[in-house]
Amino acid sequence: MSDIAKSGGVPPPPKRSTSALAFDTALWGGVVLLLIVSFKPAEIDKFPQLFTDTERTRGFARLFFKPFTDPALFMSMDWPLIIAKMWQTIQMALWGTALAVVLAIPLGLLGARNITPWWIQQPVRRVLDLIRSIPDLVVALIFITAVGLGPFAGVMSMMINTGGVLAKLFAEAVESIDKGPVEGVRATGAVKLQEIAWGVIPQVAPLWTSYALYRFESSSRAATVLGLIGAGGIGQILIDSINAFQFDQTGCIVLVIVVAVSLIDLLSQVIRTRLL
Repeated sequence: MSDIAKSGGVPPPPKRSTSALAFDTALWGGVVLLLIVSFKPAEIDKFPQLFTDTERTRGFARLFFKPFTDPALFMSMDWPLIIAKMWQTIQMALWGTALAVVLAIPLGLLGARNITPWWIQQPVRRVLDLIRSIPDLVVALIFITAVGLGPFAGVMSMMINTGGVLAKLFAEAVESIDKGPVEGVRATGAVKLQEIAWGVIPQVAPLWTSYALYRFESSSRAATVLGLIGAGGIGQILIDSINAFQFDQTGCIVLVIVVAVSLIDLLSQVIRTRLL
């Protein structure tokens, strides 16, 4: 009797080779070992302190949530300023993402190994690695030095960092396309650019759009952090409230950020659902 018959018509799970099992064991064993080695340097032993000596944490929480229990204090907040700064942050993220897409499309195509020669693809991938490895704050500081404080430095910082991330994602999307449409376009005598325009772009456009929307969500949060160093947006008044120990105002600012990011996330989900 065959194995399928013995299992009631359900084929048995595929058997993995000894070498594959050994590799998986070594891989996951290495991960566990790395976690163990990193336990002390990462100060994971301080975890119990989260539940002891919490007086300062409780004091901060009382001030942070006070506006939500005191209607008069809640209404006294400078809501027009907070909302205006949040809107500026969203505008920064929108422009940063739009410029990043413009940067990422050619780099993503040049970084795809199935349509670009290796002597172009590999240098482009290394450049993308370099771009992604530089922290947002460092890039923002470079642009602040060049153009001064303000939202433009934040937009340029997001363009560089998000452009590097999107270019890598775009390249990987291109590498996973179906070769059939490309070969069909090539059979008509089309040149390389026509193959890309009619055989590649239509396949990856929905996925590229989904990636761009996701990065727009991420940029909305990143723009808040960039504001901490003077790159515009709501981060500036957030750090001011923290430095002044006005934690009640900090709570209101965080509330606006949470609501804005949640609305952006819901809108992005609706758009992605219609695309994919």
